[in-house]
Amino acid sequence: MSSEQNPTPNPAEAGGPRPRRLTLAAALAALEGAALVIGGGWTVVRGLTGAPDDRQQAITLGVTLIVLALLPLLAARGLLRRRSWSRGPAVITQIMALPVAYSLLQADSVAIPAGIVLAVVAVAALVLLINPETTRALGIHGPGHPEEPRR
Repeated sequence: MSSEQNPTPNPAEAGGPRPRRLTLAAALAALEGAALVIGGGWTVVRGLTGAPDDRQQAITLGVTLIVLALLPLLAARGLLRRRSWSRGPAVITQIMALPVAYSLLQADSVAIPAGIVLAVVAVAALVLLINPETTRALGIHGPGHPEEPRR
């Protein structure tokens, strides 16, 4: 059977314009991904050119941050394309960001403003992602609300 004979509904085609909340959630996820790439790149460069306590650990941390950036970046791309699978990784990213923000807030340093920003972004993104308008735009149906009635 070809996909033409049994087309799958695409929320982007059926639902009209992308809701602003979905666009904002995608932008926040992309912002987090970009911050991880920048932080990871900075850590790798500092590990290679500076005098870190442990060069290998600095490079490993930087590469890990860059790899972790893939999750929010792919989620942002999926949200912009209105793919229902993208909400899961986006929510996971925000949930993972909250303990990091808390840790930054516990520091006695310049990390406190970063913790505040990260907490605000994570909570705002979570609110946008669980919003019913966003859920509908992604074509996600909750329990008890099947797409088609069962027969």
